Amino acid sequence: MIRVLIADDQDLVRLGLRTLVESEEGLAVAGEAADGLAAVREARLGRPDVVLMDVRMPGIDGIEATRRIAADPDLSVTRVIVLTTFELDEYVFDALRYGASGFLIKDTRPAELLRAIRLVAEGEALLSPTVTRRVVREFATRPSRVLKPHPRLGTLTDREREVVGLVGEGLSNDEIGKRLVVSPATARTHVSRAMTKLGARDRAQLVVFAYQSGLVDP
Repeated sequence: MIRVLIADDQDLVRLGLRTLVESEEGLAVAGEAADGLAAVREARLGRPDVVLMDVRMPGIDGIEATRRIAADPDLSVTRVIVLTTFELDEYVFDALRYGASGFLIKDTRPAELLRAIRLVAEGEALLSPTVTRRVVREFATRPSRVLKPHPRLGTLTDREREVVGLVGEGLSNDEIGKRLVVSPATARTHVSRAMTKLGARDRAQLVVFAYQSGLVDP
């Protein structure tokens, strides 16, 4: 059973999400929160598998709540999906940097939202190649952009560094395999090893590491 925490300051939105989650076999609502502090508190109490996190909420916003959840060692298996009104909300990259597994637009179709919950619960990331490139490009154009190579970057092999750069470009394992002329399984192995070495929670965080370390060009 995948347990989902719903965090949104709008009652109608929480009701709609609760109804949707409860209608799906294999999913259950682990709790609700109307502000960021409550989201962190409920996550620590209920230890959900997935948190649906609104960005703009009272108290602390969804970005800070995501950071606190991702930084809590007791919540290492909890994954956060950020819900945003706009596909390139100014806070999206910060959400990924602080540990979100991806983001969805609030008008996402119900079936896609349910699929996203299952994917994230399985350790995948909600970053399509197109969206990844757009988010990364948005980050790249910030005047304050400063490269911060990952402290464990040196533990990667040359091939793993290359693969991380391709993940940062938004390529799937199949696309990485074609680019490097290896099988998708081999590409998946390289991605997995790189994630382990860098301590990445999931593929979304690997994208962030790739960009901050200068492994991918804007």
